[in-house]
Amino acid sequence: MEKVLNKPLASPKPDEEVGNGMSKREAQKIRMQSMNKSEIAYMRRAKLFAVVWPIFRFFILFGLCFVIVYPLIYMLSCAFRAPEDMSDPTVMWIPRNLTLSVMKDTMEVMNFWSTLGTTIFLNVGCSLIQVASCAVAGYGFARFKFKGRGLLFGIVILMILVPTQVISIPQYMLFRYFGPFNLINNPLCMYLPAAMGCGLKSGLMIFIFRQFFKGLPKELEDAAYLDGCGPFKTFIKVMVPNAKSSFLTVFLFSIVWYWNDFYVSSTFFTKNQTIALMLKNLSTLLSQALFNNADVSPREQIVWMEAGCLLAIAPILIMYIFLQKHFTEGIERSGLVG
Repeated sequence: MEKVLNKPLASPKPDEEVGNGMSKREAQKIRMQSMNKSEIAYMRRAKLFAVVWPIFRFFILFGLCFVIVYPLIYMLSCAFRAPEDMSDPTVMWIPRNLTLSVMKDTMEVMNFWSTLGTTIFLNVGCSLIQVASCAVAGYGFARFKFKGRGLLFGIVILMILVPTQVISIPQYMLFRYFGPFNLINNPLCMYLPAAMGCGLKSGLMIFIFRQFFKGLPKELEDAAYLDGCGPFKTFIKVMVPNAKSSFLTVFLFSIVWYWNDFYVSSTFFTKNQTIALMLKNLSTLLSQALFNNADVSPREQIVWMEAGCLLAIAPILIMYIFLQKHFTEGIERSGLVG
C-alpha cells in the first residue's frame, strides 16, 4: 500500500483532466488567450522548433555516420570479394564470389604477423613510456610553482604546432652521431624521445594531464603530505589512481599516432618494417610478389589494397571497441570538452 501511495504520478496526457474538469489542451487554449502577441509567437516558435529539431538532428547524425562508416563498409566489401568482381558492373556492395584468398595473399605480401610483432614492440613500448613521461610533466605544470613555468608551458604548446618534419633532420643527425654510437635502426631512437616527453604529439598529452590534475582537489595532496608522503610518493599513491581514465585516454591517443606513423619510422629505420610502412609500400610489394613487376592499374589492385587497409586498422579498431567507454569518460574528465 505504501509503495502505491509513494509512487509518483505520471504527467497528464493532452486529453487528460488537469483540474476543474478541464483537459490539458483546453487549459493551454485558455492560457494562450491571456498572452500577448509576442508571447504567442514565442510559444509557436518553440513548438515548431520542438518538431523540426529532432528531424534536423537525425539527418546531421545520419550524414556523419555515412561519411565515417562508408569507407569501412567499402573496405569490408572489397577485401572479401574476388578480383573479377571489381570488373562486374552488377556487383555493388555484396560480392558475387566471397573468398579469403585476397586476404591471405595480402597477409603474405605484408609478412603480417612478423610486421605486427615489430609494430607492437615499437609502438606499444613507446606509448607506455610516453604516457609515463607526459604524466610527470603534466603533474609538475599543474601543481608546482617555479620560475619560468609559463614560458616552459608555452614551449610545450608550441610542440603541438611544430610539425615533425621541421625537426627530422636535426634529430637524424643527433641519433646518427650520438656520441660514439649510431642509433639509426635502433629502437632507442624511438624510445628516447618518448622517455624525454618529446615523442609524437607529446605537447597535447602533457596538456591533457595538466588540465586533469588541475581539476583534482588540493586536499588530496594536503592529506598525503600530512601522512608523510613526499611529492613523488603523492603522485604515485594518490594522483595516479585518480587519473586512470586520463591515462587510458592518453595511451589510446599515443598508440594510434605511433601506429599510423610512417614518416618518423621511415626516417630512422631502413630495416625494421611496421604496419604503416608496409601499407605505404603495398602497391610496390603487390607488383613484385603477385604481378611479376607488371604495370597493373590501381583498379585491378584495389581489392588487395583494401584488404591491407583492413588489416592495418583491425587491431586498433578491436582495442577501441573494448575501451571506448573508458576513453569517452577520460575525454570528458580531462577538460578538453565542456
